[in-house]
Amino acid sequence: MKLFKTVLLASLVASATFTTGVAVAQEAAIRKNLAERLQSFSKIDEISKTPMNGLYEVRVNESEIFYTDAEGNFLLQGSLIDTKAKRNLTEERVEKLSAIDFGALPIKDAFTIVRGNGKRKMAVFEDPNCGYCKRFERDLQKVSDVTIYMFLYPILSADSTDKSKNIWCAKDKAKTWQDVMVKDQPVPKASCDTTAIDRNVEFGKKYKITGTPTIFFANGSRVPGAVSAQQVEKFLTEAKL
Repeated sequence: MKLFKTVLLASLVASATFTTGVAVAQEAAIRKNLAERLQSFSKIDEISKTPMNGLYEVRVNESEIFYTDAEGNFLLQGSLIDTKAKRNLTEERVEKLSAIDFGALPIKDAFTIVRGNGKRKMAVFEDPNCGYCKRFERDLQKVSDVTIYMFLYPILSADSTDKSKNIWCAKDKAKTWQDVMVKDQPVPKASCDTTAIDRNVEFGKKYKITGTPTIFFANGSRVPGAVSAQQVEKFLTEAKL
């Protein structure tokens, strides 16, 4: 019996070693072939197997997802859907890769808007000249019991930067922001130290915040675009689970 267990263990170890060796060889083949044939794949962040037999995920530029075969002869870009579980695996993967630890956000470079008891939390990166941001802000008025960390993120124009600086230097940042975004009032001139805005832009570049509005919730999930108040409520609820 002891001999049988020893043989079985050796067999399992050999099998695992062989499987690992095959996986390493396949990854090496994918890296080599893609790098030689496509310049944009000269630096691949990660290669991993997918639940679909023979299909591998190729990750580049931190969060861009592609799919290939075991030799890197073919390349696909698009969504991988688990039809049985009815899940978009690509979307889930990108969401996970783009998530940010909410506690790591540089809150000192934001101002806060508190509604109701303020127990729920979210952070928003917005440009004062962004039409989608204005639409989002007007709909966001319907959401209560929330603390919003507002990051001024001027990426559209030089005028966006000027407006952001004036808003940041206003005596009441939250009121001035609401007046500009919800009531279309002009931005009053003001001056102060505005290096926080420069840091916001650098932070956005680092974490690939490419559009406004971009919203982050307490569970780290990132939601781009002017989602509705109803969708915000849904994300706030999920963030508490």
